[in-house]
Amino acid sequence: MSKITLRQLKQKDIPNMLEWMQDKESRNFFRFSSDAATYENALNFVQNAQIQLMDGKSIHFAITDASDEYLGTISLKNIDLQSKNAEYAIALRKKARGKGIGHDATCKILQMAFEQFGLERVYLNVLSKNQQAIYLYEKMGFVYEGEFRNHLFLNEEFQSLKWYGMLKEEYYKRK
Repeated sequence: MSKITLRQLKQKDIPNMLEWMQDKESRNFFRFSSDAATYENALNFVQNAQIQLMDGKSIHFAITDASDEYLGTISLKNIDLQSKNAEYAIALRKKARGKGIGHDATCKILQMAFEQFGLERVYLNVLSKNQQAIYLYEKMGFVYEGEFRNHLFLNEEFQSLKWYGMLKEEYYKRK
C-alpha cells in the first residue's frame, strides 16, 4: 500500500483541488459545470464538508501523501444509517493517477464504511465512457448493477451512467 492518509479537507487544499476541477480532460468525467470550478465554490465545498462530517450525512476526505500534499478527494455521500448504505465518490489529481493511490484510498474508505459505520452497501455511479474509473471500481470488487442509458445531457451530448455496488459480505470475502 502507498503511504497515503485520509484527513479532513483544509483550505490549503483548494489550489490543488482546482487543478483537477478546472482540467478539461478531467471535467469530461464529472457531472458539474466548469463554471463551478472557482476558488469560492471550492472553499464553500471545504467548509460544507466540515459541517457534513459533523452531521453524518456525508464525509469528504483529502487524500494526502507523506508530506501532506493533497492528491484528491474521496467521499461517502448520502449516508443512510437506517438503510445502512452510502454513495462512494473519488477524484484524483493527474499526478496521483495510475499509481495505486485511488486503490489504497478506496481500501481505507471501504474499511471505514463497512467496519466503522457498519454499512450493508456502498454504491456508485460513473459515466459509461470513464473506462479508467470503471477499471478501478471493478478491480476493487464493486459489482456492476446496471446502466441508465442517455440519462444525462453533458458537454452537448447524452451520456449514460453505470451503477455499481458492494455489499458487506462481498467486502469481507475480498478482504
